[in-house]
Amino acid sequence: MANFFTDNRELKFHLHHPLMGKVVQLKERDFSFKDEFKFAPFDYEDAMDNYERVLEIVGEICGEIIAPNAESVDADGPQVVDGRVIYAAGTKENLKALSQAGLMGMSLPYKYEGLNFPIVPYIMAADIVSRADAGFVNIWGLQDCAETINEFASDEQKEKYLPRVCRNDTMAMDLTEPDAGSDLQAVQLKATWDEEKKTWLLNGVKRFITNGDGDISLVLARSEPGTKDGRGLSMFIYDKQNGGVTVRRIENKMGIIGSPTCELVFKNARAELVGSRKLGLIKYVMALMNGARLGIAAQSVGISEAAYREALEYATERIQFGKSIIRFPAVFEMLSTMKAKLDASRTLLYETARFVDIYKTYQHISKE
Repeated sequence: MANFFTDNRELKFHLHHPLMGKVVQLKERDFSFKDEFKFAPFDYEDAMDNYERVLEIVGEICGEIIAPNAESVDADGPQVVDGRVIYAAGTKENLKALSQAGLMGMSLPYKYEGLNFPIVPYIMAADIVSRADAGFVNIWGLQDCAETINEFASDEQKEKYLPRVCRNDTMAMDLTEPDAGSDLQAVQLKATWDEEKKTWLLNGVKRFITNGDGDISLVLARSEPGTKDGRGLSMFIYDKQNGGVTVRRIENKMGIIGSPTCELVFKNARAELVGSRKLGLIKYVMALMNGARLGIAAQSVGISEAAYREALEYATERIQFGKSIIRFPAVFEMLSTMKAKLDASRTLLYETARFVDIYKTYQHISKE
């Protein structure tokens, strides 16, 4: 059976970096969680054994289900039916397999039904999933958005939304608009407070939104009338169960077709304010994007791993002048360069993840 974790010894090498002792001890609060939560590890070895077992499951699902589905997912793609996104059959199977294995909300705290994993093993899972299907990881990896809810939302909002992410709800970050791409200060989607309904209402258009029809979305909107800069923007949670948002179309992309990139229309969509007004861009989106950067790095490394293995297999099997082309110095040098860059990129990714783990955990401890 194909397993994308056990067939790559580099992953276990990075998982057992000496700094992981400190990372795990901080994350598990000196392993005090074992007295409160059934599945919390009782020491470092137990924690590492948990991480390896889960990553083996991720690797098996990727090797046996997600990778074999990738071609059909890319060929079929998602569809828009009555303003809703319908995933390709393979995408539905992928999500079902990962959710049944408990691989949603991996880094969320135990009390919200998460696995409380450090960033390192979570990002390692993203690396593995990306190797299997670079488009699908966009859907699965958007569980990252839950970290922003965990960090900045109210206790009531955390209790309402985070368990749903752990149970299978997908997420999206609704930032970009037709006239606000890299320049998010130009966002115009309006958020107005309805005193009668006691809720925020969102109106406007978002464009190029990955997994735009996700169950729970973080939406950047202009809450302060008369403003034109980032200080007039706030962050909101939109729950698809409440309605008010339709998918106008899915972008026709060159690649990662299985990942629906959507144009969304908001018409009096009910939403909940995250944290404080006016901090949507300058605080909450910045935190959200920092997490996304690690995810994109993991996606890039996973794609590179798949490309290197494909090239190596071809160079080994392709015969010219009576021998495999890998035996020609020019081809061997190309493969050597690919492997060196891949290993360097992966090392940088996990070094960064370890330091982010330590920094983030100290942040959380300081608030306890």
